[in-house]
Amino acid sequence: MKEALFYEQLSDGKVKCGACNHHCIISPQARGICGVRENREGKLYSLVYGKIIAYHIDPIEKKPLFHFYPGSVSYSIATVGCNFRCLHCQNYTISQYPRLYKDIPGEDFTPEDVVKEARASSCKSISYTYTEPTIFLEFAYDCMVLAHKEGIKNVWVSNGYMSDEALRFVAPYLDAINVDLKGDDDFYKKICGARLEPVMKNIKLLKELGVWVEVTTLIIPELNDSEEFLRSIARFLVSIDPSIPWHVTQFYPTYQLTDKPRTPVETLRKARNIGFEEGLKFVYTGNVPGEGGENTCCPKCKNIVIERFGYFISKINTLNSKCMNCGTEINGVGLP
Repeated sequence: MKEALFYEQLSDGKVKCGACNHHCIISPQARGICGVRENREGKLYSLVYGKIIAYHIDPIEKKPLFHFYPGSVSYSIATVGCNFRCLHCQNYTISQYPRLYKDIPGEDFTPEDVVKEARASSCKSISYTYTEPTIFLEFAYDCMVLAHKEGIKNVWVSNGYMSDEALRFVAPYLDAINVDLKGDDDFYKKICGARLEPVMKNIKLLKELGVWVEVTTLIIPELNDSEEFLRSIARFLVSIDPSIPWHVTQFYPTYQLTDKPRTPVETLRKARNIGFEEGLKFVYTGNVPGEGGENTCCPKCKNIVIERFGYFISKINTLNSKCMNCGTEINGVGLP
């Protein structure tokens, strides 16, 4: 355990958590929505500090981040818990674990251990992923500070629901983030137990704070696959920065959302075309290796500048981050 950051003591021994936009008011001996921040005698504690439930070496493209040191590998970690309750969560066995069981599983790690493992594995970055990093904010932050001292980058894969205060706190050490932009407000309320507005606000703030941002939308038939919704996302991203990469990915029935079919490839193609029509420079289809929508194309001459199959790069046609055919700069960080 470690005393949590960002909370306020209230009357009757209650506390108000300020880590994310739920702003949970937590009674004594109770936990917040995430299941891993507990009120003990008027103080809020993180129950997952240093309790790592998953650690893997992943291609950075798996996050997915296609414009942040493409071709590199990232040391990826997570704890149990999440501040969302998505009915289609692919990692529900760890994200929803604290709601089902009282104990907090995980292998003991220090920030020094995490950075040491990342360095030993020749990882360019550390990714805080699989569950929402905000819920293990205290441990993530200590790792991030140490990683920067060692020249290792920090990446979040996030639902984008962190509080303004928490986001500004980690931003100086956060190099890149992929934010899920899941659906309209009704989708967030029914499927995730959250709201849309804080996510949109945070995407804007992340760009303002200089963090490299990519956005993912998992397209679920009949829930968020309408042309109206897809165009609204594309227009929103263009209004911030047309160079934000947008990943539209295929849904697979899972967890509590098994009554919807796998997303048709044609729907993904339509979404990708909508993104381009609305002015985005880079739009990708995901979870369909070999479809062709994984390639990075020059926004001017349309030549393939980074060719991919799944998470792996097969050909690079850039020089000093520019298209080798026409010289157009390809937006990103650490491009070949």
